[in-house]
Amino acid sequence: MSVETEDRILAVLEEDAQASYAEIAERAEVSKPTVRKYIEKLESEGVIVGYSADVDPKKLSGQSIALVGVDVASERYVEVTNELKELDAVESLYTSSGDHMLMAEVRASDGDGVGEVIRQEILSIDGVEAAHPSFLQERLK
Repeated sequence: MSVETEDRILAVLEEDAQASYAEIAERAEVSKPTVRKYIEKLESEGVIVGYSADVDPKKLSGQSIALVGVDVASERYVEVTNELKELDAVESLYTSSGDHMLMAEVRASDGDGVGEVIRQEILSIDGVEAAHPSFLQERLK
């Protein structure tokens, strides 16, 4: 399988996760069976882990979104990660090489709700040492 073909298919999916196989084939300049084969391969290898909608926080009425940097005691890393993944308010969770070990996308009804999630749920997990929220304001790209 060609890396170039794979890259073109992924580029189309990253731009439009709802594109049909026919649309992907046309935009990536390959056949529909080729699209199907590559997508099945990429899903089975874990390269494609899901499909989602991009949301503009400013236009999302009734919800606030924050990226929360989470500092974790290294000996509790696995347990903390598993507990964070179970929280309903945590939309997505990432490992990080930056200032924080983990980055959690937290959604709540408003800024106060995000604060409650941080205080009552995230900081109450044994091994979480600190949580630093950055509220998303407006999607620029």
